[in-house]
Amino acid sequence: MTPSSGGSESSSRNHGDGASDRRHESSRSHHSGSGGGSGRSHRHHHGSSSRRRKEQQKKRRKRIIVWSIVGVLALLVFCVVWVGVRGFLAVGELQAAVPLAKSAQQQVVAGDTKAAQQTADELAGHAASAASLTGDPIWRGAEVLPGIGPNLEVMRVVAASVDRIARDAVVPLATSAATIDLASFAPVDGRIDLQPMIDVQMPVHGARIAFDSADAALANVQDAQVIGPLADARYELTSLVDEAGATVIGLDNAVRLLPPMLGADGPRDTLLLFQNNAELRSTGGISGALANVHAEGGAVSMTRQASTRDFPKFTPPVIDLPADTKALWSDNTASYIQDVNFTPQFPLAATIAREMWRLQYGAEVQSVVAVDPVMLSYLLRATGPITLTTGEQLTSENAVQFLLSDVYEQYPVSQQDAIFADAAATAFRALTAGGLDTQALIEALAQAGTERRILVWNADASEQAVLAGTTLAGGLPESDAETQNFGVYLNDQTGSKMDSYLDVQVGAGTVTCRNDGLPNYEVVVKLTNTAPADAATSLPPYVTGGGVFGTPPGNIRTTVHVYSARGTYNLGVALNGEPTDSRPATDTGYEVSKVVSRLAPGESAEYRFGFLGGEAGEKFTATEATPLVSTPETLGVALSCESALW
Repeated sequence: MTPSSGGSESSSRNHGDGASDRRHESSRSHHSGSGGGSGRSHRHHHGSSSRRRKEQQKKRRKRIIVWSIVGVLALLVFCVVWVGVRGFLAVGELQAAVPLAKSAQQQVVAGDTKAAQQTADELAGHAASAASLTGDPIWRGAEVLPGIGPNLEVMRVVAASVDRIARDAVVPLATSAATIDLASFAPVDGRIDLQPMIDVQMPVHGARIAFDSADAALANVQDAQVIGPLADARYELTSLVDEAGATVIGLDNAVRLLPPMLGADGPRDTLLLFQNNAELRSTGGISGALANVHAEGGAVSMTRQASTRDFPKFTPPVIDLPADTKALWSDNTASYIQDVNFTPQFPLAATIAREMWRLQYGAEVQSVVAVDPVMLSYLLRATGPITLTTGEQLTSENAVQFLLSDVYEQYPVSQQDAIFADAAATAFRALTAGGLDTQALIEALAQAGTERRILVWNADASEQAVLAGTTLAGGLPESDAETQNFGVYLNDQTGSKMDSYLDVQVGAGTVTCRNDGLPNYEVVVKLTNTAPADAATSLPPYVTGGGVFGTPPGNIRTTVHVYSARGTYNLGVALNGEPTDSRPATDTGYEVSKVVSRLAPGESAEYRFGFLGGEAGEKFTATEATPLVSTPETLGVALSCESALW
């Protein structure tokens, strides 16, 4: 039993061990097989995973690119919408703002200060909004885009310019006008209150700077190609800046210069030259009457009057003339008071007149002011009619006719100077007595200044510098990069008062026909003697000259000097389409061409003065001319290479 059991147990254990060994072996074998195959399976699994990662990376990159594109497009859409909406809103603000600027100006001049302030505040609100809408970084960034960019830039500049004008010009001026009555600028009982002028010097000068800044900004985008409505807005604003800016410049000059000239800093004497346009000189006419005006603390009085008959011929000339001036006009310019303004350079003419007055009366003036009868007629709009001691009543309508024509027919030569002096003194009293129409006075002075009928020179260099470049200074024409300016100056050679019958038309044009690109300029001057056919007998000898200086009675003999810019070249003159004798010259660097015209009653002559530009590129042409009884008509001059004379 025992051995049998033991054997069985042993057999069973051995059997179990064998099975276990086989399972273990199988397990090892399986494990070994798995392990052996594991290297190959692991490498296969690793390659598949790498491909999946690459595919996932590609998908991620695609998603990034897609979303980036979507983002950029969304940003562009946002920017377009942003700019478009803000641009639309800005247009509305500008359309509301620009007309208000002119309204505010008119209200200030009219003295409606309350309305001017309200308009100015409304303007400022619209302008500030337009500037804010067009001044953000997104807008500025969009300005680089082709096509739309220039439009955005112009809109931004227009908006910023309106904002600058509103903020620094219109609002301060409207505020100042509300605190100062414009009537305070007018004389009362021979005295002008200078403090109101002094009080507005800073806001007025600030307004001038604002307009200058706007003008410069608009000039920078003047040639940008933009859509029609925006081009119209740019033109409208540019016109407003030009017009209102000129008024502000004149006002700035006035409030800076008038206080010292009216004695704010001490006694001041000013020599008035009353130019007679019936006998032409370059700046207007002979100095038929003169007067000394004394000012002290705003109180003004006319202390001495004189006529040309009170002055001798000064020998030697009172100053040594520049060589160019002497060659053009002779020593007569510095020898006779009637001839001081042969030269078109008023500062020189004023210097000569000042020295003659000193030598004759022992008094040295600090300023010289030239005016003419046409300006007097403008001033009579503000004073109303004045009555002379002879009983004649002068009005704004009849003053020019009486002083430049009727007086010669109605009174002998011995009384004429007294009548001119009486007219000057009576007008001066009317201007200084009070009760003026202030708005009419401002408009009269502005019109006279624009037409060069009032010229001012100050011995003080700093005061004269204020006038530099203005029509009041009476300098030679200045050209710039855009404009070629010419001066047309007329001087009577008849020795008479026939120039009331001289009709003048002036124009200029340009054309480029040369391979080197230098432009040709032509200045056209058409003169006509409108005197009656029987002028030799129907007009008094004092008017016709009586032939004393070699011109037949009724004829008009005139020298015409045309000044061209520095750097140009004189090409000669044609008379009625044919070359004619002319005298080329220079004056302080300017090219000058001179002809002498003699016209019988009813006769006309057309002179064409040719000049070659000194640099390639055509410029806009403009002319300034001697102030006449009537403003010269402007001729349209259209040139072609076939029609040009040179």
